[in-house]
Amino acid sequence: MSFRTVVLILFMALAVMRGFADSRKKESVNSPAVSSRTDDDLMRIEGERRFHANCGRCHAAPQKFPPRVMATVVRHMRVRATITDEDMHYILHFLTQ
Repeated sequence: MSFRTVVLILFMALAVMRGFADSRKKESVNSPAVSSRTDDDLMRIEGERRFHANCGRCHAAPQKFPPRVMATVVRHMRVRATITDEDMHYILHFLTQ
């Protein structure tokens, strides 16, 4: 066997092993513990993540205010911080739950 053939075989074996490892990671994401979360929980988690990514640089999460008040604040900050509409909805969900 030539050196190139050996390298090619090793490369292909590594690619197969990596694909196997990636598929196992996907299986762990779909585990019952994760899938038992409700959509509301997932929206709150995503909202918290987006709050910290977009708002957390300047603000700590405020105390809970009525949804109407928080909607006004978030819409105002959306313009100032150039937050996307999708981010605004997730953040608003996080702040009002």
